[in-house]
Amino acid sequence: MKCIKCDFGDTRVIESRSSGDGSSTRRRRECPECKERFTTYERIEMPQLVVVKSSGTREIFSREKLMSGLLRACEKTAVTALQIENLVAEVEKELIDLGDTEVASNNLGQMVIEKLADINEVAYVRFASVYRRFDTLASFEKELELIRSRKNK
Repeated sequence: MKCIKCDFGDTRVIESRSSGDGSSTRRRRECPECKERFTTYERIEMPQLVVVKSSGTREIFSREKLMSGLLRACEKTAVTALQIENLVAEVEKELIDLGDTEVASNNLGQMVIEKLADINEVAYVRFASVYRRFDTLASFEKELELIRSRKNK
């Protein structure tokens, strides 16, 4: 693995750790040349998934795009990067387990929302507001009522 700072061709692994669900391996690396430390993740390459948008357009499932959206939704909350990484891994695994190469964007969004609701309510509402395109205060209030009813179960 090349160093991200000096491009030296042979970094060494300092520590390896399996993710919570076992779907990836996190490795801390160090460059013997410049002493830079960085983290890499090793994952099994999964079959190509295609997301079908509500407009009918198709795009390749992007783990990074999902991570980015979740990071924005979880900004300034107690949700850790590891929790987000695990959530994305769970969603990706569920999609692959379904056996289809295509998934509707609304199904994908619903999977994410359900998992996020169990982690952090604020992040859930933020993600849902973008995913469901809330445009009125009533939309937010309706979603908050759903959260309250889930809590009371």
